Amino acid sequence: MSGDSKFKMSQERYDSLVEELHYLETVREKEVSELIKEARSFGDLSENSEYDEAKTEQGKLYSKIAEMKVLIENAEIIEKTEMDAGVVSLSSRVTLHDEDENEDVEYQIVGSQEANPMQGRISDESPIGRAILGRRVGETVAVEAPAGEMRFTIVSVANE
Repeated sequence: MSGDSKFKMSQERYDSLVEELHYLETVREKEVSELIKEARSFGDLSENSEYDEAKTEQGKLYSKIAEMKVLIENAEIIEKTEMDAGVVSLSSRVTLHDEDENEDVEYQIVGSQEANPMQGRISDESPIGRAILGRRVGETVAVEAPAGEMRFTIVSVANE
């Protein structure tokens, strides 16, 4: 990850990252240190699978801590917008009418670190997210997808 790119996220996501980092650096780090200490007491380290597992766990932990520090240091907090009602922006909850499938779908537009399509949270950098940002209720947008062009009409927008 480059140190100069920003990660868009809500204040809630930022707070949860800070809280998780604190947990990893305090509680979890002590737990892993205890595992290593206990495994060392088993004797010969060259044939000690518990020691190897504990060291692997420690490596994963330090990697996760480093990754979280980069996210936190490069976080760009998305403020809840005061844009005109009906304009799609970050943190908006949007109902779209899928013209091809003739059904409505709902999404919340979030930063890439918060995206979870299975929960209806799509990134502002996703094809649909890019296509609808800044658009208004009633507009129809075309989205290029691997399966071909998809068309959506913006039915409603709630800016929270």
